[in-house]
Amino acid sequence: MQNETHKFSVAPMMNWTDRHCRFFHRLISKRALLYTEMLTSEAIIHGNRKSLLKFSEKEHPVALQLGGSKPSNLVKAAYIGENEGYDEINLNIGCPSDRVQSGRFGACLMSEPELVGDCVSAMQAIVDIPVTIKCRIGIDNQNVAEDLTRFIEITADAGCKIFIVHARKAWLKGLSPKENRDVPPLDYDRVYQLKASRPDLTIVINGEIRDHNAAMLHLNHVDGVMLGRAVYHMPYLLAEVDQRYFNEPVIPHTREEIIREMLNYIQSHLDTGGRLQDIVRHMLGLYHGQHGAKAFRRHITENYKHGGIEVLIQAMELTSEQVNKTKSTTT
Repeated sequence: MQNETHKFSVAPMMNWTDRHCRFFHRLISKRALLYTEMLTSEAIIHGNRKSLLKFSEKEHPVALQLGGSKPSNLVKAAYIGENEGYDEINLNIGCPSDRVQSGRFGACLMSEPELVGDCVSAMQAIVDIPVTIKCRIGIDNQNVAEDLTRFIEITADAGCKIFIVHARKAWLKGLSPKENRDVPPLDYDRVYQLKASRPDLTIVINGEIRDHNAAMLHLNHVDGVMLGRAVYHMPYLLAEVDQRYFNEPVIPHTREEIIREMLNYIQSHLDTGGRLQDIVRHMLGLYHGQHGAKAFRRHITENYKHGGIEVLIQAMELTSEQVNKTKSTTT
């Protein structure tokens, strides 16, 4: 393992992994590496920086994911990110959306490894925290064996030592961003081969890893695993992370304890003009697979527009009631 920090991470996901989601996830795992949503370098430089980059000190370790292809702007954004307290700068070379392509960043940059290398080199020269890359195994009609190797070699020579690789191609022509998450076939072996050929690099695998058993199998071949949608929809998966991946003798918080720890955070958000839905939407899957999960989700979604933290408390109590009824009928 080149870098144990990356042994388990939660993927950056647009509209999902905002600061409220990350705060919630951090209550469940102390050690999982968390990522922001992708932010463009231009947005950080010219936009509402305080709002875009705000996060809680409790979120550490947390990485800032940037989108862009202009070295000078990425340098400014990376410098700002480091000074705001982020632990890593991650460059997005994996997003396949039309908007990203038109801005000349994301997955389309896999065809321009020299430019990506220039971006990495420029950022790494200005910040002391790691500059990492999240990429695909290729795009469109690229020869994966040759072009991925070339991409990794050039960007590694430029200073990147940590790569998070989504183990499928991105098809920039013909598939939507949603289809690009599911349609191109997975090729985990290609990522394994990358690690075997470059043992000096930290290689993290990403792509439809749905549970810890699957993740552990990947760790026989690579340095780390990154889970995305599985964690978002089943956040209590994080309760096993500290013990399973980092050998910490941690007794996970119960779901009820996690909810109670969220209440002050939510109330503070409401007191400053925030909306309940900003936070509780990330918590809907907390009881996934448990008795009462449906009642928990339903109560929140039916009441979040017109209530405060009591909505979450009531949802928790309804769930507990259903669990207790189930227990009483089976004993």
